[in-house]
Amino acid sequence: MTDKKRGPSVYDDMFDDDALAAMLKEDKTIVGLAINEQYAKWAYCETNPKDTFRKPEALDDMVVLDVSYAHFGALYASSILAEFGAEVIRIEPPAGDLARKMTPYGIMVKDTGLAYLTEARNKFHITLNLESAEGQAMFRTLASKADVVIEGFKPGYMDRLGLGYEQLKALNPGLIYCGMHSMGHFGEDSEKFSNQPDYDIVAQARGVIMSVTGEPDLDPEVPPEYKRPLKSGNWMGWYVGGAWAAFGIQAAMLVKRRTGKGQFVDCSPPEGLLSISNYLMQYYHMSGNEMPRAGNYDYAVFPYTYVKCKDGYTFMSGFTDPNWAALCEIMNRPDLQKMFPTIKERLTPENQPKIQHEIEKFTENYTSEEILQMLTEYSRRPDKKGTVVTGRLETPTDVLTREHWRVRETFVRRKDPYYGELVIQNSSFKSMSRTPGRIKWICRPVGGDNEFIYQKYLGLGKGKLQQLKEKGII
Repeated sequence: MTDKKRGPSVYDDMFDDDALAAMLKEDKTIVGLAINEQYAKWAYCETNPKDTFRKPEALDDMVVLDVSYAHFGALYASSILAEFGAEVIRIEPPAGDLARKMTPYGIMVKDTGLAYLTEARNKFHITLNLESAEGQAMFRTLASKADVVIEGFKPGYMDRLGLGYEQLKALNPGLIYCGMHSMGHFGEDSEKFSNQPDYDIVAQARGVIMSVTGEPDLDPEVPPEYKRPLKSGNWMGWYVGGAWAAFGIQAAMLVKRRTGKGQFVDCSPPEGLLSISNYLMQYYHMSGNEMPRAGNYDYAVFPYTYVKCKDGYTFMSGFTDPNWAALCEIMNRPDLQKMFPTIKERLTPENQPKIQHEIEKFTENYTSEEILQMLTEYSRRPDKKGTVVTGRLETPTDVLTREHWRVRETFVRRKDPYYGELVIQNSSFKSMSRTPGRIKWICRPVGGDNEFIYQKYLGLGKGKLQQLKEKGII
């Protein structure tokens, strides 16, 4: 398979199977890189989502107890592990987790809200009353056979129940115990706020990024009352914390596989946000000033912004001098290039609103697709001055109807015997050549796996489980 325009490709010898090569050549669903069709087809072959369930799971030797309550950070952490094949046992109170009630406009599917449905994937669900002595004994037995415990309670809560890391590691030295809370599990604030549950908005507020999110401080066209901090539109604090927790747990598992010893993972979601806060803390350290809210501007690279267009908003770039010259040429605005000739002028905060509004005078006349076509045509010119990048701001409607995401199987549709037909995001790790993540099932009702899990790990039959249910233990 040779690219006639480019000559032989380094990927040609990967298609030594003529039948496979012919199939890939004819498959019109493969949307590839225009510069190298062979590479795109190779990547498709290696990571085709249709092959996922024929490949092994990376974490199928791991047993995880997720005993979190109303904490989507912990739920996300265990979801990542479950996608990679860990046996995640989700432990809820007998009445169910409050997280099942967190849903837009009160929309419920049976007993469960929309947010929980996205974070229950691949998990077995059981119920257990940790406040009871019998429930605590049952949890200790489960923990003695597990690799990981994840919780998001107030610092010290599990320890007071006799279920903290120190007590459980005496039963299971190889246990990895992850506690998640915005204040962490030690320090002055952990003591001061230890009686408060962990909330995403607290993590966002403490993680600094919220302080620079919102309408730009230095844009004179923005009314003063709008210039205030804004939280992210999703639960970013929880989800960043959950991702960091999953990473720490897997690193601890590497050590456990070598040494047999577990460890305590103290995960503070704001610290996860601080670690991705770009230059905010360094700027304060070097200048003594707090970074103002930038909105769609960027005080390190600009233009690097979203601007209005006829059908919504689209991204426009032009940071370096050649790229800025290219953008000005496309807009037929040589005056702008002369007015802001260097990076220094374009990064001056007071200049950025002026540049933004001048760019929008151009983009408001075109759709995002028309702008893309203009930029594409310019990129093919032999005399082009630089490169300008664009990309339309997507809505959920755009995403769910776009062919690109359908071909990549970014979303999966499952028909659940209890919840009916549901659509959720596929695993973020589905595109791996050897051990991809996957969605095996979406959710279970409260206590849906009590019989299976308690029989498997505690040897309890239906009669005993009925007695425990009558006593309020499960």
